[in-house]
Amino acid sequence: MGKPGNPLRKTLVKLLVLTFLCYFFYILGSYKKSNRIDDSSYIDDPICPQLNLLIHTTTSSPNLDFEPHHRINTTFDTIDSSFFEFCSENFTDYVPCHNPLREGLFDRKKFHRERHCPDDEEKKVKCLVPVPVGYRTPFQWPESKKFAWFQNVPSKRLVVSKQSQNWVRLEGNRLVFPGGGTSFKFGVKDYVDQIGKFIPLKSGYVRTVLDVGCGVASFGAELSDYNILTMSIAPRDIHEAQVQFSLERGLPAMLGILSIHRLPYPSRSFDMAHCARCLVPWTDYGGLYLMEIDRVLRPGGYWVLSGPSSNGKSSYKDWDKREKDLEEEQAALEDLAKRLCWKKVAERGSIAIWRKPTNHVHCVQNARFLKSPRFCDDANDPDAGWYKKMEPCITPLPKVKDIKTISGGALEKWSERLNAEPPRIRSGVGNSITVGIFNEDNNIWKGRVSQYAKVINSLSTGKLRNIMDMNAGLGGFAAALSKYPVWVMNVVPSDVKVNTLGVIYERGLIGTYMNWCESFSTYPRTYDMIHANGIFSMYMEKCGIVDILFEMHRILRPQGVVIIRDHVDIIVKVQGIAERMRWNCIMYHSENGASHPEKVLYIDNSEPLSNSDYAQGVSTT
Repeated sequence: MGKPGNPLRKTLVKLLVLTFLCYFFYILGSYKKSNRIDDSSYIDDPICPQLNLLIHTTTSSPNLDFEPHHRINTTFDTIDSSFFEFCSENFTDYVPCHNPLREGLFDRKKFHRERHCPDDEEKKVKCLVPVPVGYRTPFQWPESKKFAWFQNVPSKRLVVSKQSQNWVRLEGNRLVFPGGGTSFKFGVKDYVDQIGKFIPLKSGYVRTVLDVGCGVASFGAELSDYNILTMSIAPRDIHEAQVQFSLERGLPAMLGILSIHRLPYPSRSFDMAHCARCLVPWTDYGGLYLMEIDRVLRPGGYWVLSGPSSNGKSSYKDWDKREKDLEEEQAALEDLAKRLCWKKVAERGSIAIWRKPTNHVHCVQNARFLKSPRFCDDANDPDAGWYKKMEPCITPLPKVKDIKTISGGALEKWSERLNAEPPRIRSGVGNSITVGIFNEDNNIWKGRVSQYAKVINSLSTGKLRNIMDMNAGLGGFAAALSKYPVWVMNVVPSDVKVNTLGVIYERGLIGTYMNWCESFSTYPRTYDMIHANGIFSMYMEKCGIVDILFEMHRILRPQGVVIIRDHVDIIVKVQGIAERMRWNCIMYHSENGASHPEKVLYIDNSEPLSNSDYAQGVSTT
């Protein structure tokens, strides 16, 4: 050993002291950082002043996963500090995949009204869709069911062309929806009451409904009083704003048409399908369109038709057609329904109701006698619904051994259906989802939505109504929101390994397939809240973060909310781009704690609506 004062001893002492100090300040810094993020108190954060955020204490999972589940692609979506520019005013109602100018390139009957998205990057619009001049915060639910601001949907076409049928009226600066319709002579309430005499609408066994050619969704609005969730679809045709009207009212709707491709829903989705003079040629093309309705109808489901062809004897004068023509149309329709093994259960006035069989035992046995269309082969996935061409064949129901058994399994009535074990899981959907996984997923999303509600205090007030879940999984997020006055469009990406959209419908929820490298079939400003769980990780090798965020900006209402859950590296990148869109952002730990790579980004869209200030008349009242 050296003598006192030896330089070697001094060096060792310094190293020990330095090591201790480094360790001490590391522990202190980690503690302060954790406390600063997880402090359970309200804070006034200048980054996100409109959210009134509650920062809550997070709990760490006993099985933390520190491993990344993706590769970060640093070569795309280069971030700079400049704001994105707004498009010109004529883009206020821009729908990229339903663009009337692009539709003109397609001549085939009705095919031009299907989805036709820009086919390369150069044709994609690289600007933010602006709001109309004078846009106002929509009425809150349930008042929105009856009223909308004209400046939010400044189209008079329906007001003028459907004036005698009472679809919608313009009174001052408000649009009024009196509940009329082409087939609703005495109002939609009376119309639904007539249907309710033959279909148990109040029982809870009818929960999901498809309304083809929805008008302004007055049928779905009336059914909402029965706790029935209606997916309303219509094309962007001469009545171009009908889907936009529907969503502005706070009712589920999307652009869609029966043409070449299947509807973007799985088989056995809807308890009831409805058409009120929707002008679909049901018996053309070998009955192709009615077979598509048969595919999406649940075993034992109802089909309601009113207008021409449903009862030609009593309605030919009303529809300005020759009695003979309508009788021939009706005979062809009756024959087709019989060959699909449907049973007619009611006919009153211009309303006719059929019921699909609960299984195909008798249908298979009598196919030759009935001269039924062929059954689709096993290679034809019955749940495929994304750019899948329709075929003139009957989609076979799951096989059963007993004539009294419901194919695919019986469903509970609403609302027990929401959290009951879906039959598709009991039967082994994808061979990877068990009942235990389903129940665990429900519990996870109950906890997450509980935390969301602490951060977004407008969930329970009615300010948020239309909500989209971009990656819905088993529908746990929507199920956890069921206690709030909202509805959720559950989106299942079209290329997921396990298709869960059928499970979502069996829970009494609604949704659609989607490829997020394309644009959604809706108008701008139609969703109050967008939830994106892992969507950027899923698509990072397929398309850019900017493209997806542009689409989210397009469909989000002013003063709307976005919640993004993803890996911290992606969240940081998304935040940088979102701030260039004038969005307010703040990042939180997930429920897995500070050490876990998953983070949650809260965004609110309350900044100026246009960088050109042409929308200075925007009101929040």
